[in-house]
Amino acid sequence: MIGIDQLWREMTQEGPLKELLMIAKRLVLIFIGSHSALAFSGDSSLNMTKGVTDISGKVYDLHMLIFYICCAIALIVFGVMFYSIFHHRKSKGAVAAHFHESTKVEILWTVIPIIILIAMAIPATKTLIAMEDTSQSDLTIKITGSQWKWHYSYFGQDVEFFSLLATSSKQIEGVEEKGAHYLLEVDNPLVVPINRKIRFLLTSDDVIHSWWVPDFAVKKDTIPGFINEAWTKIDKPGVYRGQCAELCGRAHGFMPIVVHAMEEDNYEAWLAEKKEALVKAKQAALSALDQSLSMEQLMATGEAVYLARCSVCHQVSGVGIPGAFPAIKGSAVATGDRSAHIDVIVNGRSGTAMQAFVNQLTEEEIAAVVTYQRNAWGNDTGDLVQASDVNSFKQQTAKGDL
Repeated sequence: MIGIDQLWREMTQEGPLKELLMIAKRLVLIFIGSHSALAFSGDSSLNMTKGVTDISGKVYDLHMLIFYICCAIALIVFGVMFYSIFHHRKSKGAVAAHFHESTKVEILWTVIPIIILIAMAIPATKTLIAMEDTSQSDLTIKITGSQWKWHYSYFGQDVEFFSLLATSSKQIEGVEEKGAHYLLEVDNPLVVPINRKIRFLLTSDDVIHSWWVPDFAVKKDTIPGFINEAWTKIDKPGVYRGQCAELCGRAHGFMPIVVHAMEEDNYEAWLAEKKEALVKAKQAALSALDQSLSMEQLMATGEAVYLARCSVCHQVSGVGIPGAFPAIKGSAVATGDRSAHIDVIVNGRSGTAMQAFVNQLTEEEIAAVVTYQRNAWGNDTGDLVQASDVNSFKQQTAKGDL
């Protein structure tokens, strides 16, 4: 009877068998590591997010079911393979059998995979159907993606706002220490109530984006000219973060999503405050039409607007990106006709990445950013643009006088 030491020496001698054993060892270690990380650590960063909704729980359970099935298949296939390699090796004098087709074997290797696929398809189909059922919703929110921000509109509530990246440019440039939620923080989060079915209508103003919040198991493309649907019902309050998951241009990585889920009473209070704030903002925009701000005031406001809305393309220094985004420093637009400059900001430029900011910025903000661009980086035109100038331009454009 062969001894253990002799058997081991025979198995680990130089040759193909040694290489196979090393491969098998690595596969076993990978399997054990991944299995223990995924199966026994629900909070592991290696595993899928379990989420905070019923659907996300179903998606997680489906993921684990498929994982276990794959593990079982791997164990059986590799077990048979390595057993055959060891027990039918050449050193034992094994002689390969000579046989042709076997009807029974062919039936088995056809029927068994079909059964496995059916076992996976049934729960997967149930989950997918549930994910697409947006009926009987309590709240509908329209989500519009654009380069590179999100616009949220609450149906029937007269509430809408833009949500932009709140991480400072100094953090992005490495001048300041990065915060806890670096590139995953916004100025205006989407606020929703818990325990209500929320229906999302998703579209885009320019290119394809993708609204993705892992904790909700919601990932849906926003496509220009199309409306996609998704839904969620959040079980517990909290702040949940996501980001655009579709490569949408230069600042794709600067398009985060923040959702603040509140208790219903807190949500109703927030909604009332938001409505009041929007009314006050409209009143302030109207009163600004009668004001004349100083150069210092316009430059301060304009710089803030520029850093939040323009610098991602045209750079903080106004030099742009050659071949992609034009420079503002020394440009014909920023140093030429003032009305043409206002027109670019208000209406954008068709066929380019320059958006129309007519519905994104107030007259005061447009006036301030135009003033800033015409007097920063050595442009020094000395031009002051007031909110009333922007309003007059809009009225003349509407009448066809421009």
